[in-house]
Amino acid sequence: MIDVKPGARLKSTVCSTEVVVVKTADSSIDLRCGGAPMAPLDATAEASGAPSEGFDNGTAVGKRYTDAGEAVEILCTKGGPGSLSLGDELLGMKGAKPLPASD
Repeated sequence: MIDVKPGARLKSTVCSTEVVVVKTADSSIDLRCGGAPMAPLDATAEASGAPSEGFDNGTAVGKRYTDAGEAVEILCTKGGPGSLSLGDELLGMKGAKPLPASD
């Protein structure tokens, strides 16, 4: 687990994915990409290995990802082959809010 707050920038340790934390209910979360823990963007270690099976569906740049309860929201700033997850729970892509009907 890593301590994060909104605005924190993180990178994957197994692929090219980079993210920004938009919202988090708890400062200590188990955010992973490709099944491996994420690291601060300024960490010196380079990505090595490959995403684990089941965590290799990819992330899309510019998309927001959230958990089922929407307690955590992550913005992808650089896409990659790894999938974002909180522990073993995959994060889903957040859809656009529907606009109100106009007459």
